[in-house]
Amino acid sequence: MQKYCAFLFFIACIWSAQSQIPAKTGDTLTVVEQDSLKKSKFFKQIGNGFFPTQYIDIDLRYLFKFNQYEGVRTGLGGRTNENFSDKYRMNGYVVYGFKDHNFKYSMAGGFRLSKKSETWVNLSYTDDLQETGSSNFLTDKRFFSFFEPRLLNIDRFHHHITKAISLEHRITPYLLSETQLSRSNVTTTYNYTFLVDDTAYTEFRMSRAQLSLQWNPFNTFETIGDVEVEKEGFPNFTLQMTKTFKDVLGGDFNSFKADFRTIYKLNHNVEGDNFTEATLTGGLATGKTPLTHLYHAYPNNINKQTILQRFSVAGINSFETMYFNEFFSDRFATLQLKHYLKPFNISKRMQPQMVLISRYALGNMHHIERHQGVTFGTLNKGFSEAGLELNKILFGFGLSFAYRYGGYHLPEFADNVAAKFTFNITL
Repeated sequence: MQKYCAFLFFIACIWSAQSQIPAKTGDTLTVVEQDSLKKSKFFKQIGNGFFPTQYIDIDLRYLFKFNQYEGVRTGLGGRTNENFSDKYRMNGYVVYGFKDHNFKYSMAGGFRLSKKSETWVNLSYTDDLQETGSSNFLTDKRFFSFFEPRLLNIDRFHHHITKAISLEHRITPYLLSETQLSRSNVTTTYNYTFLVDDTAYTEFRMSRAQLSLQWNPFNTFETIGDVEVEKEGFPNFTLQMTKTFKDVLGGDFNSFKADFRTIYKLNHNVEGDNFTEATLTGGLATGKTPLTHLYHAYPNNINKQTILQRFSVAGINSFETMYFNEFFSDRFATLQLKHYLKPFNISKRMQPQMVLISRYALGNMHHIERHQGVTFGTLNKGFSEAGLELNKILFGFGLSFAYRYGGYHLPEFADNVAAKFTFNITL
């Protein structure tokens, strides 16, 4: 990880040095503004997980990862950029897991129907793993982190081969939509049987239609040079609906899912480093839905006996005292509250920031008997934890502490405590 940070810093320095030499004569102020825009664009690309080249942006997500099933997962990915074409695009990746000894890959391409409404048609083929119980919104902006803490300890994945076609369309400047039709073959990497309609499924086929809407009514737009920059406003709202069909393209089940999320952020100072953030999420799955496509509320605690054995890295929006595979739900809601105090100005290089955190989760499940070969609880009593983080103490590293209380408080005090590293870096 330090090697990657050093490499990126080195590249940034080279870029910074090169941008100080104007390629053409002209007004000094114009050159400075152009250089500033180039730097801003470069760092934005890096922050989004891409290292830009002339025609292809290298995808940094696939260089190195680690989890309990694959062990070290490494590979290479990339996408074409606007220098290649502003009407067509391609992207893909190939990775290899050294523990499961398998390659995973994805190939995708798209063509633009309308520049004004940002309308794209995309086709993809993916052969990869996905964490059981995880949910993703199609319209989410790309999230990238140099270090993905939860991934280290995940051990329950399912394998899927998915063919998909999707349509991206900006309905209004504040409302983004994506519709997707897909067909997946799903098998679990662990012992699991889905018992429904007197049939035991150890692998299944999913034919799905999804509609995802991202509404940002308080976003603002600013023109910098020739580029229009969108600045995020709050609150914002995301809604996604998923329907699976039996006997359509060989699908095995009829089911329906609805997922919702809203984020609100309140700044307490002009600098924006003292603020309160609230995230409310919810999900509902009805019909015949296997465990792979239900909800787990994003736990991040290792199933080990002592606090030191469980010492790892805290996630961003995960429950630090909730054990992996401890709970699953077919309907759930979570509320996370974070209050960021103004950073402590110890020195120019050391400005740690304290964050006060409170998290709640509530859920339940119908027909638990359908899920054979695995054991888990539900969240019907309400799960609660409180904690604090002291971030960016040194080189982006900090410390996190959380305590589990309420309906799922455990008899042994130590089992309710989570102590971890945090890692935050801003480009």
